[in-house]
Amino acid sequence: MFANRRILGVRIDATTYEGATRQILDWASERQSRYVCCAAVNNIIEAQDSREYAVVMEQADLVTSDGMPLVWMLRALGLRQATRVYGPNLTLLVIQAAVSQKIPVAFYGGTPEVLRRLQERFPLLDVVYGEAPPFRPPTAEEDAHTVESLTNSGARIVFVGLGSPKQDRWMQAHRGRLPVIMLGVGAAFDFLAGTKSQAPQWMQRSGLEWAYRLLTEPRRLWRRYLKQNPRFLCLALLQVARTRATG
Repeated sequence: MFANRRILGVRIDATTYEGATRQILDWASERQSRYVCCAAVNNIIEAQDSREYAVVMEQADLVTSDGMPLVWMLRALGLRQATRVYGPNLTLLVIQAAVSQKIPVAFYGGTPEVLRRLQERFPLLDVVYGEAPPFRPPTAEEDAHTVESLTNSGARIVFVGLGSPKQDRWMQAHRGRLPVIMLGVGAAFDFLAGTKSQAPQWMQRSGLEWAYRLLTEPRRLWRRYLKQNPRFLCLALLQVARTRATG
């Protein structure tokens, strides 16, 4: 489908915004059950530490290069034309395509206020279901109710905004149970609803978005960025060096 490389063992697909959007809409039109992960450094390191999560990423139908470090790695590993496919931007493009093609969608994640703002921002979008689940794991009864409600809603695309790795595990657990395309969008709900600010474009292009998010949400994100980023850098440099030594 798309060229790919393994970054520290995790498959990353070198797609584009256009290619990813087209593929998601094609799957949705066929009512397939699939899931899409937007991967950043956090996903790669989580897969290093958890074999179970590595399987979650491996089974994803499409894994985009959400973070610039992954784009740079794809290029270093031979895919020179690799570009960033950032979750919030991809979300907006898929929403616009769903409006154009009149495809019903659902939102799963966020808070009631965020979901309300999303529906207000996209009045032409056919939102047939929205759920802001509790922060704790759902009970079996709650999960069964979600599956039944989503299935009966007629949604073909579900935007899942639980944050990684939680949203990726949720999507894998529901593949085959929900006749929908599940797109893990991370913080896209908050960005699109205007409840959180995004990093300036120059920081995004320079791979410094993590620094902006760390400054705005230090308590929640310090462990992720200050521990995982240096570790990723060391391991990634080793992989590139080995690849070039054997190539």
